Amino acid sequence: MPTSSLFSRATLAVVVLALASCGKPDTIAGGKTFTIAMIAKSSTNPVFLSGRQGAEVAAAELTKAQGVTVKIDWLTPPNEDGAVQAQRIAEAVNSGANAILLSASDAGKVRGAVNEAVDRGVPVMTFDSDVPDSKRFSFYGGDDFKMGQQVMDELAAQMGGKGKIGIIAGNQNAPNLQNRVRGVRETAAKYPGIVIVDAFYHAETPQDAAAEVLRVKNAYPDLNGIAMIGGWALFTRTLLTDLDPKKLKIVSVDALPAELPYIETGLAPVLFAQPCYLWGYESVKVIFDHVYLKKDVPAHVPMELVRVSRENLGTWARQLKDWGFTDVDAKYLALPK
Repeated sequence: MPTSSLFSRATLAVVVLALASCGKPDTIAGGKTFTIAMIAKSSTNPVFLSGRQGAEVAAAELTKAQGVTVKIDWLTPPNEDGAVQAQRIAEAVNSGANAILLSASDAGKVRGAVNEAVDRGVPVMTFDSDVPDSKRFSFYGGDDFKMGQQVMDELAAQMGGKGKIGIIAGNQNAPNLQNRVRGVRETAAKYPGIVIVDAFYHAETPQDAAAEVLRVKNAYPDLNGIAMIGGWALFTRTLLTDLDPKKLKIVSVDALPAELPYIETGLAPVLFAQPCYLWGYESVKVIFDHVYLKKDVPAHVPMELVRVSRENLGTWARQLKDWGFTDVDAKYLALPK
């Protein structure tokens, strides 16, 4: 997999851990197939589809290198639903999965299912959205509170440290998003000129998120900024025509191909990219090391956000293409480094 130096530290950490251990694989039930059930939040959210692609690439690499067929069983529900995720965890256990990779929509609704899976001999790793105080063995992801801090600090800089802002916050029950909102709120308190009108929750689809942004803007016509703790609304082009970049600034987490025009127009001058491809790629490697090769792995494999602006838009666009994204606009690929 081609990777840029932007993510070398996270990748290097996993490699070093792998080299430091010398465990040997046990025989996997069912012969030479090692199945990882991947249960993300939503099969309609592009960031999780990117994570799935990364998982599939890692599985193919391991299959070639290790002499065992590594299979990704995609059990992600179409929409956010913690109860359905709990059912899918049980389904994975009953179908004979060797491990489970999970991003929790609602930690409270899946914690019992996670613990039961582990008790029944199926190890669980989380990514993106953790299940704290469960029996999962590792979590791959960022510091969500810090993400909220980064978004708020950048938005304050773009607004000159004053104005009214709203927080577009996604699923109210997702623990990772709750922590990001807390990071935004606590950081905003550093800026006397910043006023948060509220945090607004919504279904995590592009259409629902964009509609919520417009509803909030209509309700608060003097709004100067929006802190998006997830970039759902930017997967549509609706806001490019309905919002004025001279009057409103957006800073958001996520920077996938469909969102890049928002940087170009200045409506979202800075996006903080999650390397969501690595959610799957790195997590599958960690699972294989721990479960199949019996190696020690860290309880938290850290992930850092990447600040994307006009200055490095071309570099980021080419990184996305290297990760297999086929919808990167050619004009961004042609930009200088």
